[in-house]
Amino acid sequence: MKLSKLKVALTAGIAAAAISTSAAAVDFSGKTIEWIIPFSETGGSAKWANFFAPLLADELPGNPTVVVKFMPGAGSTKGANWFQDQKHNDGTLLFGTSGSTQFPYLLDDPRVRYEYNDWTPVMASGTGGVAYLNAEDGKKFDGSANNLQGAEFIYGSQGATRLDLVPLLAWKMLGLNVEPVFGIKGRGDGRLMFERGEATIDYQTSSSYLKGSAPLVEAGTAVPMMSWGALNANGEIVRDPTFPDMPTFKEVCEATNGCETSGDTWDAWKAFFVSGFPVQKLAFLPTGTPQDVVDAYSKAFDAVRSRADFPEIAAARVGKYDVFVGAGATTALKTATSVPESAKSFVKNWLKEDYGVDLSQ
Repeated sequence: MKLSKLKVALTAGIAAAAISTSAAAVDFSGKTIEWIIPFSETGGSAKWANFFAPLLADELPGNPTVVVKFMPGAGSTKGANWFQDQKHNDGTLLFGTSGSTQFPYLLDDPRVRYEYNDWTPVMASGTGGVAYLNAEDGKKFDGSANNLQGAEFIYGSQGATRLDLVPLLAWKMLGLNVEPVFGIKGRGDGRLMFERGEATIDYQTSSSYLKGSAPLVEAGTAVPMMSWGALNANGEIVRDPTFPDMPTFKEVCEATNGCETSGDTWDAWKAFFVSGFPVQKLAFLPTGTPQDVVDAYSKAFDAVRSRADFPEIAAARVGKYDVFVGAGATTALKTATSVPESAKSFVKNWLKEDYGVDLSQ
C-alpha cells in the first residue's frame, strides 16, 4: 500500500465497518476474559491493554471481567507462537501484539511460527515513540545530533529484529555510537535500566513514555530528543499529535551532518516506521472464532472509542491516536504486516552487518 493512501485506506475501513446485529445474542455474563500480552508488565503494550481492558468490559454484552495477563519471552515471539495454537472456545481469549511482534514476521525470522492471517483482528490502534537522553548528554542536544556523535551510549534492547530496529537504525543514521544490550523482555525494562544508570539513551512508545518517562524529564534526569513522528493524509512524516512541541526524527536528521532523508536507508527506515507505529498495536481473537463473537467485540470496541470522554482519557494514558475496528482493523492489519521487498532486503543486510543476525533463507 502506498504511503499516500495509508490514512485514506484506514479511514475508509472505519467508515465501511458493518457490525452485525447478531452480536446482541452473545452474552459474557459471569465470564472472565483473558487478554494475553506477550511482553512484560512494565512496557507500553501492558499500559495499552490495561487502559482498554476495563472500558471493553463495560461495553461487552454481560459485562465480563477482562484480565490482562503477561507472557513475555523472545521479544513476544514466545507468546505469539503460543497463540497460534489456540482455537476458539467461548470468546474468552484475546491476544495483543505490537510492532515487536510484526517485525520478526516481516523479516522471516526463523523463530516465528505464527501467521497473522489466521487470526481475527477486532481492534487496532496507532502510537508514537519518543527517544530521550541522559541529563549530561542532553545538555549537548541542540536539535541536531552533531554534538553527540563523539559520545558512547548504552541502550537496553529487546532485540534488533523487534520494534527496536526503528530507533537503532535512526541512531545509526544520526551517526551515534549506541551499544545495545539485548535480551530485555519489554521496553519498560529498558526504561528501568535507564533509571538505574545502566543505559544512557532510551526510547519508549507513547503510553509508556507518558506514564514512566515523562516524570524523569520533569525530574531533570532525562532530556527528550525527538519523536518518530506521525503520518499525515499524504503519507508525509509530521509532528506527533501527542508531542506537538517535540521535533521528529526527520527534523533532527535534516539538521544533522551526514543524515539523509532520501535514499535506500531512509526509505527502509520509513517503511518499518509505517509498519510499526501508525498501526502499532492490535487485538485479535483466535482461529475459528464465530462471526457473532467477532461482531460483539467489534461493537464493544466501537462503543469504547465513541465515548464522549474517550479523547481526553486516551490522550492522558495512551496518546492521541486513531483506533480502528471492524473492517478498519482488517485494513490496518494489512498495513502493519506489509513492507516493500526492497526495505526488507536492506534491513536484513543491515542486521547481518551490524549485529551478526542472519535471516537469509
